Amino acid sequence: MFATISARYDLLNHLLSGNMDKRWRHKVARLLRSGRGERDRLLDVACGTGDLAFTLFDATGARVIGTDFCRPMLAIARGKALRQQSAVPFVEGDALQLPFPDDAFDGVTIAFGLRNLSSFADGLNELLRVAKPGGRVVVLEFSQPGVPGFRALFHFYFHRVLPLLGGALSGSKSAYEYLPDSVTRFPNQEQLAKLMRDLGFKEVDYLNLTGGIAAIHSGRKPE
Repeated sequence: MFATISARYDLLNHLLSGNMDKRWRHKVARLLRSGRGERDRLLDVACGTGDLAFTLFDATGARVIGTDFCRPMLAIARGKALRQQSAVPFVEGDALQLPFPDDAFDGVTIAFGLRNLSSFADGLNELLRVAKPGGRVVVLEFSQPGVPGFRALFHFYFHRVLPLLGGALSGSKSAYEYLPDSVTRFPNQEQLAKLMRDLGFKEVDYLNLTGGIAAIHSGRKPE
């Protein structure tokens, strides 16, 4: 499915979110500024076409690696890296069985990818595995707006308008019908925070974005 829409993935992300996706990624990057800069190693899981990986690299100065399961998405990310003369490498890999050793990264991110995994808990455990003790794991994902009137408006756009627009522009209506369905099945803010705590994450917190359309959850690996 993601291979089918890869050529227009970036355009549709920016268009359908009103460019809010760019601001959300910058907020993730701010959470991972440690002051150690190039000594840090960061991993962006389910990196898609690389936008968050590039944002992390530019904002933190850390060594950043992107990994994704979808080869056409990675091809676009690698093309961007060449055009931007970026040092970010991209590695093909399964988010549920990452090709990296334990305790390898100072920070691990996943943006709009956790809800696509067959097991949210297994995906979070894998992010925790590759983080160093004390390392931060940050999840950017669609969530549930909290204000009733705004929630109703958002649901109308997300379930009725977005599939039509996304389908018309990408040529794959099913991909943009899948999007709201996957968000509906995904834990809300409190449920995801509880899941992270239950799995052993420390200092778990979340930040609502744009009225709760999306949320950033973060936690640390125990030292």
